[in-house]
Amino acid sequence: MTRGFYIGRFQPFHDGHREMTAEIAAEVDEVVVGIGSADASHSVRNPFTAGERVMMVSRVLEDVDTRTYVVPIEDIDRNSVWVSHIESMAPDFQVAYSNNPLVIRLFEEAGIEVRQSRMYNREDLKGSRIRSRMIGGDDWEHLVPDAVVDVIDEIDGLERLQTIAGDDGGDASENDH
Repeated sequence: MTRGFYIGRFQPFHDGHREMTAEIAAEVDEVVVGIGSADASHSVRNPFTAGERVMMVSRVLEDVDTRTYVVPIEDIDRNSVWVSHIESMAPDFQVAYSNNPLVIRLFEEAGIEVRQSRMYNREDLKGSRIRSRMIGGDDWEHLVPDAVVDVIDEIDGLERLQTIAGDDGGDASENDH
């Protein structure tokens, strides 16, 4: 049995993430989705809590035929032990999926096979762009699965993000802590 690992912040989980997960599910027997930066929330960069992101991902993946596990992974600021930290938090996996050069390097240095995939509509399907649309009151719902829209509505996430990004006389990026 082969288990694949896919990590992201998923702020929010969008259609590109869904496509990537479907691609991984077609290649392996089980998929582990790591919710990165699980300790971060309530900022413009990371508006949603780990639990809220677990809900988003879990609800979207209910329709995937492959068994999936969703695991929150807190940040550590030591790249040399990052992979072992993930391995201590997640079910055992044989292959990691990422397009991030640092993540690829860290997994490869740890002796784990890494597979890359094509990027899906990267112009629109980028968390920062979706969050900017949400903050600006622009249309964003078509860029994420319906289940994610439902979770964001349920937690009043749009209001939270707009409040966090609110103008307090400083640059919105200053709120990104």
